[in-house]
Amino acid sequence: MEIYIKYYTEDLIRLEKIAKGDWIDLRAAEEVEMKAGEARFIRLGVGMILPAGYEAQVAPRSSTFKNFGIIQTNSIGVIDNSFCGEQDEWRLPAYALRDTVIHKNDRICQFRITEKQPEFELVE
Repeated sequence: MEIYIKYYTEDLIRLEKIAKGDWIDLRAAEEVEMKAGEARFIRLGVGMILPAGYEAQVAPRSSTFKNFGIIQTNSIGVIDNSFCGEQDEWRLPAYALRDTVIHKNDRICQFRITEKQPEFELVE
């Protein structure tokens, strides 16, 4: 299977699969300064064309809160294969619990690609 990636920022460190684990790190594509209580979308600098029947699940890294004091506002993000247009750059919806600075190329979240749930009927 091939996943086609578009980079929206030239100097973003490229994605790479890791030897252990199923998750791939995503990085901030911009310098971000946030005050406690502020919410914003942080650009991740990538977009992808996912194969039919697959989706990407985006979640914070285990160190994201400790290092940056932010949480992902939707707990886990789901990006389906219809989100693949020219302007469909992935973003992290973040909420700052303390004042923080995130530098370009800081690893702030991660994703994995999974098969979508098969169609089924609920029968009582």
